[in-house]
Amino acid sequence: MSDALTIPVGDLHDVVVGRGVLDRVADLLPDGVRQVLVVRPEGLDRYAGPVADLLSARGLAVVTAEVPDAEAAKDVHVAARLWGVLGERAFTRTDAVVAVGGGTVTDLAGFVAATWLRGVPVVHVPTTLLAMVDAAVGGKTGINTAEGKNLVGAFHTPAGVLCDLDVLETLPRADLVAGLAEVVKGGFIADPAILDLLERDPAAATRWDSPALAELVERKVRVKAQVVAADLREFFLREVLNYGHTLGHAVEQVEGYRRRHGEAVAIGMVFAAELGYRTGHLDADLLARHRRVLEGVGLPTTYSGDADALLVAMSRDKKARGSLLRFVVLDGLARPVRLEGPDERLLRESLAALGG
Repeated sequence: MSDALTIPVGDLHDVVVGRGVLDRVADLLPDGVRQVLVVRPEGLDRYAGPVADLLSARGLAVVTAEVPDAEAAKDVHVAARLWGVLGERAFTRTDAVVAVGGGTVTDLAGFVAATWLRGVPVVHVPTTLLAMVDAAVGGKTGINTAEGKNLVGAFHTPAGVLCDLDVLETLPRADLVAGLAEVVKGGFIADPAILDLLERDPAAATRWDSPALAELVERKVRVKAQVVAADLREFFLREVLNYGHTLGHAVEQVEGYRRRHGEAVAIGMVFAAELGYRTGHLDADLLARHRRVLEGVGLPTTYSGDADALLVAMSRDKKARGSLLRFVVLDGLARPVRLEGPDERLLRESLAALGG
């Protein structure tokens, strides 16, 4: 990809995807911004530093705040510390937050921006594949509680998202592979060409500088952009983006968030396929394709866990209504539908099938 692409999320915000495009970060801020809080995880000065310098060169007053890495960032005490920084610096509604980091940082910074003065602008500069194709796009923000993941949050559309594919050069391979789970999800729920690309050359998908990965990022961002533009606040259509997430989030919670999100989502997609197969929604070939595509890029497709604990965790999912569990399953390729209140026996059978 030699030129940057600008992908609109309806009329909500733009996503810029390209290589060597960090210098565009200030262009995504609204007019009138005087101060910027740059939020970054520990050890990411390699990219947060240049972003702060670029903003300073535009005449903006820049404050940098370091937060814990991974899910530890999405904590109310971390959010409160950032609110304190905003208060000390007298940030107003015309000032902004810039998040430089992975999905946990964009979730956290977006939530802080959504809640400070009931909403200040935020720009996301995702530095992981997972954040580029999912977390940073669309305006979902949140923090975790002991009871579950993202149970506290807000919808807050970013002013813009800047995906510089060159930053993936330093991303550990395991994290890049984990990020591909969200790409695979986009293929199953909306764009089968994604699956064709992955099956044709799975090795290329795991190389940060390959044209194949660039196309996969573009395609997945377009999938999410189309869904979010049609249903920002998840009244129905946006729920399809949660394919694989009901069990995925339960796995993360039961394991104390020690497993990568993408790995958990991969397991969750196989579970959703097993459940869809057992409820007559998808056939054996499409079920097998889930395992083939995911295994092809190195993602897990088997899991052995405490079924009782996982069922309890799934009951706390945001899509649940009262005691009614709701899942996204496929009624064929690229045909996601909602499945409400499946029999517990089918849930346990589907969990057992994950054991291989």
